Order: sequence, then structure tokens, then C-alpha cells
Amino acid sequence: MKIFPFFSFIILTVLPPLFAGGGAVQSACAYSSCTLNASDRDFLLELEKRSFNYFAEQADPETGLVNDRARFDGTLGGGIASSAATGFGLSALCIGASHGWMSRTEAERRAKLTLEFMLEKAPQVHGWFYHFTSLADGERRWNSEVSSIDTALFLTGALTAAGCFADDKDIPALAEKIYARTDFKWMMAGGDLLSMGWYPESGFLSGRWDTHSEQVLLELLAIGAPQYPAPPQMWQKWRRDTVSYSSYTYISANAPLFIHQYPQAWFDLRGMRDSVPPHEDFFANSVAATLAHRDFCVDMGNKFPSYSKDIWGITASDGSDGYHAWGGPPATPDIDGTVVPCAAGGSLMFTPEAALATLKMQREKYGDKIWGPYGFADAFNPKTGWVGPDNIGIDVGMTLLSAENLLTGDIWKWFMSNPEPNKALELTGLKKQE
Repeated sequence: MKIFPFFSFIILTVLPPLFAGGGAVQSACAYSSCTLNASDRDFLLELEKRSFNYFAEQADPETGLVNDRARFDGTLGGGIASSAATGFGLSALCIGASHGWMSRTEAERRAKLTLEFMLEKAPQVHGWFYHFTSLADGERRWNSEVSSIDTALFLTGALTAAGCFADDKDIPALAEKIYARTDFKWMMAGGDLLSMGWYPESGFLSGRWDTHSEQVLLELLAIGAPQYPAPPQMWQKWRRDTVSYSSYTYISANAPLFIHQYPQAWFDLRGMRDSVPPHEDFFANSVAATLAHRDFCVDMGNKFPSYSKDIWGITASDGSDGYHAWGGPPATPDIDGTVVPCAAGGSLMFTPEAALATLKMQREKYGDKIWGPYGFADAFNPKTGWVGPDNIGIDVGMTLLSAENLLTGDIWKWFMSNPEPNKALELTGLKKQE
């Protein structure tokens, strides 16, 4: 199998504290006005470039699909792609072209190739894509489901490419056709909320996107869709449960930290107030969730001495005994002292000071054991010495996009330049705070 070979930042000051729920939180840097020193910028750029390498090297030259995972040492993945990793890959092409790590011509060519394949050749059901597929031909693998959230993560990448490469008329047109064909009403399966997926053997999954999670991304795409949208009333149907930890109270599910990160990698929700009680500022909410998570890890230092204010962060990742959807607070019972760099990496746009501090310390303390061709290892356990043998595309991608939003805000800019995301915000009543 042949794989693609690899081919005046705005000075960022910490804004005054925001308040989310019951706790004062430090806001993220607004990329127009906060301070990153030269060491911070150099570290972020190196992390971004290595993360970009994953998507440059682990994409198939005929389909544009991206390996779901690849070896930590940079060798090729196993030929299983995911629709979500491919969506992150389209966004990565924009970042690579912007920074000069790939020529704009080459990035546009790859984006067009990927979109053409997904429109014309990739298996789909009512516009929805399978979770895992063959890298070489897009055929379903591992008896995976037609996945609503993984399709959404692909669509955000497609719309990002449409905004970034707007001067190439083919790319926006292809992205629009893929988005327009996605039948969100069908995925509601006769209910008030979207199903988590569909199997050709057994039909729709019983699980619905009914509580705060990465579904914020999916529902906004559904409500703003150009041809088969979900009704705006769906926005009012999901639960907004709260979690309190340390001095923070925020909306969340008992789920990994990534649920706060994925939606806002693309949707610019800074200062956007929810129309539904408790009328949360989603961005400030994610800041609070990240800082509560940091305190949670620090508090586990009595049980796992490797956790501290300098080394923290867990989210869904590989572990020494398989994949875990670990997180907290509250703690999932399987936590074993593993550190997951993309937990902090995906929150760079929310809590730059805290996230940068731990990522730089992780690299300094553990060095090349956890720092490879694609940036950080997916996970490692300082207590046992275990280091994950793979990188996972969506984890690498989340770190890449969050870092870019911190440095430039360009992912937000490219994605939000499309009309549909803004239509979704209007229809759901999400508005800037007065």
C-alpha cells in the first residue's frame, strides 16, 4: 500500500477572569490579545508540525482517507481509515498550507481528491458514512456502524476546507454536495433526537444524543443543514446536567474531556450564551471543565503520584490493557495513572497557560520516550513505564486544531465563513453576551 510521502504570529494576554457556574475561571487567550513568549510559540509550532505530519503521511494517495491509527515511531498504519480522522485530515491540510508545511497547490489537490472520493465512491447510507473503512477503497470494516458523530467530524473538515480553499470553486461545491445529501431527519429515526448510528444488520442504535457531549457539534450541523435539516426544537430536547468539582460548576456528562473539545475545534462559541436554561456560555463552560479536570487529576496524586499540577490530563485513549473512555470528574473506575497528552492538547484553546505548562513539562520530563514523529504518544503511564505504541488520528487532530485556534484562530475563521454554521447559531438562539 502506498501512502503519501511527507512533504508573524499574533501575540497572545490573559483576559480577566470569567465565571462559569460557581467558580471563577481564567479565560482562554483571545488570539488577538494574549501573550505567548517565544518558547511557547516555538513549542506549539513544533507540536503542530509533527501533528500535521500524521495527516500528510497517513493518507492514501488514491482515496484521501486517513488511517485511524499509526505506529508511534511513524511507520504506516494498518490500512483501516476512519471518517472522523479523514475530517481532521481535511482541516490539517488547511493548517499545513497556511504555515507552508505543504504547498497550497498540493493541499488543494488532496482536499479535492478526498472530497471527490467521499462524494462519488465512499459507501454511504442517506449521506452518512461508516465509522471504520478500508483505507484503499472505503469499504466497511470491522462490521462498524454508520456513525452519526463520525460523519459529523468529517463534515466539519469538509466545511473547513471549503472555507480555506474558497478560491478553488470545486472544493466548496464538493463539500456543499456532501453536506446537502446528509439526511439528518432520517437519522432522527422518528424521534426527537438524533440516533448514535445505524447498522445494516439491525437498524438504528437505541442510544440517542440526549445529554451534553460532542453532540453539540452534531446537532448544530443538523439544524443548520442545507437540505435535510433537523428541526431547531431539537436543541431544547437534550439534558444539560451539571457537575461540580473544586470551585467549578459546569454542564457536562460523565464522559471524557474530549466532549468539550470536539464541538469547539470548529464552532466558534466564544462568548455565545445558550438559549436554554441555565443559559450557559459554552466556551467559559469548557474552560471550567478543563480546570476542574486539572484539579481532579492533582487530587488523585495521593493514589497516583505521577499526577500533579505539572503532569495532568486523561481522556479517551489507549491504555496498557486496551482502549478506555476514562475521564472525570467523577472518576471512571478504570483510571490507573495513565497520562493522555491530548487531554491538555485539545484544551489549548480553552486554558493555554495550564495546558502549555503540562505539555511542556511532559516533553521535558519524559523526552523521546513519549515524543515522536507525530508529536506526543497517545498515552503513557509514568508509574509502570508503559508508552502507547500507536498514535490515534482523532487525538493527534484534536491537539493540532486546538493549538492552531490558540495561535491564529484560523480553524474557527475558515469553518465559520460558511453560511450553515451561522444559520445554526441563529436558529438555536445562541447569541453573543451583551
